[in-house]
Amino acid sequence: MTTKLYIKTYGCQMNEYDSDKMADVLRACGDMEQTDKPEEADIILFNTCSIREKAEEKVFSDLGRARALKQHNPNLLIGVGGCVASQEGETIIKRAPYVDVVFGPQTLHRLPQLIAARRASGESQVDISFPEIEKFDHVPTAQTTHGSAFVSIMEGCSKYCTFCVVPYTRGDEVSRPFDDVIREVESLTAQGVSEITLLGQNVNAYQGTMGDGDTVDFAFLLQAVAALPGVQRLRYTTSHPREMTQRLIDLYATTPKLASHLHLPVQSGSDRILAAMKRGYTALEYKSVVRKLRAVRPDISITSDFIIGFPGETEADFAATMKLVEDVGFDASFSFIFSPRPGTPAAEMADDTPYETKLERLHRLQTRIHGMEQQVSAAMSGSVQRVLVENISRKNAQELAGRTENNRVVNFAGSPGMLGRYVDVRILPGTLHTLRGELVIQP
Repeated sequence: MTTKLYIKTYGCQMNEYDSDKMADVLRACGDMEQTDKPEEADIILFNTCSIREKAEEKVFSDLGRARALKQHNPNLLIGVGGCVASQEGETIIKRAPYVDVVFGPQTLHRLPQLIAARRASGESQVDISFPEIEKFDHVPTAQTTHGSAFVSIMEGCSKYCTFCVVPYTRGDEVSRPFDDVIREVESLTAQGVSEITLLGQNVNAYQGTMGDGDTVDFAFLLQAVAALPGVQRLRYTTSHPREMTQRLIDLYATTPKLASHLHLPVQSGSDRILAAMKRGYTALEYKSVVRKLRAVRPDISITSDFIIGFPGETEADFAATMKLVEDVGFDASFSFIFSPRPGTPAAEMADDTPYETKLERLHRLQTRIHGMEQQVSAAMSGSVQRVLVENISRKNAQELAGRTENNRVVNFAGSPGMLGRYVDVRILPGTLHTLRGELVIQP
């Protein structure tokens, strides 16, 4: 009998990757298929994120809806994984005793054992330990029909920025062995995957061991992955400015497979705020990294993250952020008002800036970067872009959706047989976030 699995994923691409691995692990244990309808599911998993404010409350709200489903189906199994699970642990069971299993990012590979123990004992199971990088030794090889795939190369973070909860929920930085990463990429390319995105909380801090015991850096890994014949395009996320070494920057001059897009979170343009955040660089140092990147890859697209209203942020601090935005010129950004995360140093800092002021600053920042996005889109009009066809268009089932090298989505008319392939698309005048294009027919 087929077991139906429903997974709701909150947060970052690392969580998306982990959700795929949860499905892989459970699929390897028996006849399992995923559903997007929780009311059909035999197992419901919530893969949680604790970066944003009220993350825990959103999880418990969703758990309440799952509880109603369990009342109709007592055999329904409910699990909570991810960073909220790592933070809260047994507290989740105390607040929601109908939850069957609680597991952290490092213990998702133990899901089958946790589920078996729950069914055998009748008691809820909790495992939020940090067994280094053990999970990668236990998850089965990914099966995919898409042209692109994520490959996680490290876990955790050792930067301990004052606002961030990740080191406490995912542990310190631990890199996967070099050979393991190469084997996973080769397995994916053998299935037809041609675009690889390497993942990590601070992906460019990678320090992986080789079979002979030597340690290699991220630049070496990128070169090795790019050299694999099945890889046509290579991306990575998320990067830390402190780890953008000259060796890594130089790869943009010598490695055409490396996509002309880099997500490089800056968080603030104020040196005073950057120091309070414990980011480890100044605005000038950040701009220097961007300048070096553009010197070797002039068309590179730079996107970033911003936290607005960090404790103590003044109008002068915000003005410094706006100046950095003008100086750098970003293609897009993710920007949020600061939200204190329990257990982090920033949660204890005095914060007397009115919320309305923070909201107004966020609006100013987003409006300016929105304008920059429009300029990039306008500049792309008429150009021919190499596009990886990823999906059927969400808005029109007769169209396809592909991604350009600079990470823009393009909708265009085409046949489903093009899915997973690269095609040339001429960009037409279109909307801000989703461009429109037409296939360039080769003579």
